[in-house]
Amino acid sequence: MGKDYYKVLGVSRGASEADIKKAYRKMALKYHPDKNKSPDAEERFKEVSEAYEVLSDADKRSIFDKYGEEGLKARGGGAGGPGAGPSFGQAFGNGGQHFTYTSFGGDDARATFSRVFGTDNPFANLFDMDMDGLDSPPRSNSGFQSFGFPSGMMAQGMGPGSGMGRGGPGMGSMSFGSGANGNGRRSPQDSTITRKLPLGLEELAHGCTKKMKISKTMINESGYERQEDKILTVEVKPGWKAGTKVTFSKEGNQRPGVVPADVVFVIEEKPHTAFKRDGNDLVYTARLSLKEALCGCTVTVPTLQGSSLRMKFDNPIPPAHVHRVPSRGMPISKTLGESGDLVVRFTIDFPNHLTPEQKAILKDVL
Repeated sequence: MGKDYYKVLGVSRGASEADIKKAYRKMALKYHPDKNKSPDAEERFKEVSEAYEVLSDADKRSIFDKYGEEGLKARGGGAGGPGAGPSFGQAFGNGGQHFTYTSFGGDDARATFSRVFGTDNPFANLFDMDMDGLDSPPRSNSGFQSFGFPSGMMAQGMGPGSGMGRGGPGMGSMSFGSGANGNGRRSPQDSTITRKLPLGLEELAHGCTKKMKISKTMINESGYERQEDKILTVEVKPGWKAGTKVTFSKEGNQRPGVVPADVVFVIEEKPHTAFKRDGNDLVYTARLSLKEALCGCTVTVPTLQGSSLRMKFDNPIPPAHVHRVPSRGMPISKTLGESGDLVVRFTIDFPNHLTPEQKAILKDVL
């Protein structure tokens, strides 16, 4: 009795093309001779590859369903030569198809594997994993954002969590080996996934911790794809500017023969109701009436620390006047303990109309 290719792959006769491919991937990874050192692994690897070659082709599968493996062999004569694998001719019987069949060799099995997985050896990228640098505690937790990821990935803000990953420029949370495939060549890497991380001036001034929960595709040793949740932690340092990048190395979806993509968050500065940032300086614009500008006044200026500064001006304030308060601006991230200035500019409201009497008074006093 011939082989039952459906049984070899563990699928039903009504299995879809996707089910057959999924079953092959699982079995091929399980019995690949480079990984499985049991005595029968090589033979099982050839067998599942042979089954896939037949069941993944609609014409071959149709003939197998009618005549089985013995039917395929009986209608051929070994035309392909040793190691040629299943081969199929043009005519058979009463105007039908004719199939020639030869033994399925090790080279054919590896060729099938390479074609389906895109590499001769995906194991270097899939299973050589180690953790690094994930033990730095967060300072605080605040304002969580949501991000969308392509190809089955997603990320959403988390509350205080486990701190499974640690952010920072050039830092990753997992290492997937050297990235070289079985032939010693570097495997290609998926394109970088870049997302904006909007932050307020208060968050950028004081520093904060953002926890992002991502769901990504992983492949286990049996070839099954599964969704895995992971928390990436972005530690925002005081004084970071818009455009600062936080990179998590190789945190994208896993695909055979391809190095997972890097995930990069780019800091974006939210508009503020009171301040504009100019480098390391904070700029505040005070609005004055003409009377206040000419006669003097006291201006109350808010700060990012929550307090207010009261500034008294006894002399007239010209429209282009700028008042600086040293070291009350944004922290300088690269210089510990130093900050920019708080810069106060003035907008003066002029009256749209003056009565003759008002004009006369102004002429007398100016």
